[in-house]
Amino acid sequence: MRYYVQHRDDDVSNRLSNTFQQMASERGMQFDELTPEIVVSIGGDGTMLHAFHRFIDQLDHIAFVGVHTGHLGFYADWQVDELEYLADIMSGTRINETIAPRIVKYPLIDIEIRTDEEIKYYKALNEFTLKGVDGTLVAQIDINNQMFEMFRGDGICVSTPSGSTAYNKSVGGALIHPSIAALQLAEIASINNRVYRTLGSSLILPQHHHCDIYSSKPQRIVLSLDHLTIPMDHLHSIRCSVSSQRISFARYRPYPFWNRVKQAFIGTNVQ
Repeated sequence: MRYYVQHRDDDVSNRLSNTFQQMASERGMQFDELTPEIVVSIGGDGTMLHAFHRFIDQLDHIAFVGVHTGHLGFYADWQVDELEYLADIMSGTRINETIAPRIVKYPLIDIEIRTDEEIKYYKALNEFTLKGVDGTLVAQIDINNQMFEMFRGDGICVSTPSGSTAYNKSVGGALIHPSIAALQLAEIASINNRVYRTLGSSLILPQHHHCDIYSSKPQRIVLSLDHLTIPMDHLHSIRCSVSSQRISFARYRPYPFWNRVKQAFIGTNVQ
């Protein structure tokens, strides 16, 4: 098996990465930083985002595994004290045969950004947000090529189902199970008056829908896409839709999404 390790740049994650690579080598696994079959992310959910964007052109051929070095993350199935067990299972050392993981696929967002000069295309695993630099963001929002609302406020967050537990939740969006192919548009501190009227709640769009966000005036805008920040001075529009591609996670044991939600936000000791 060909594998690669993406790790957070701290002492603990560096040490764990070296340890895992040594155990993997002893078990006959091949380190491959160009065309791996499995990418092991050691760190936090942010580390998984880095791994996703590093191999974004190979999503059809790669599965990801998360090892969390802190509290359990939404993209991590394994804790640091289970590293040897993970290497055994991936290599088949423990049972003298390689266990084929269950491949779980999560939806992504396609993002088309049009400026006065060019068109660029991106994908997001968690979300992208749009905010004004010098003041409030003013934008027209269309759904399926029909005007829906005029927005004015701090910004707009568009998230995937797996990203619904991140920034989207903090601005009042709903949590969506990653088996549902959808995207969610949530307002960030909208201003409602006679000129600007918004729905006031998040919108969940199915796979066959899309939404367009138009910059309604000359304004400096910053777009944050997962861990990336993209300044925009001449934005015309952004189209977002559910991508036809998905990210694959290699699951060697079950860990239901709602269990992750409970552990992250409610706690394991609540009856």
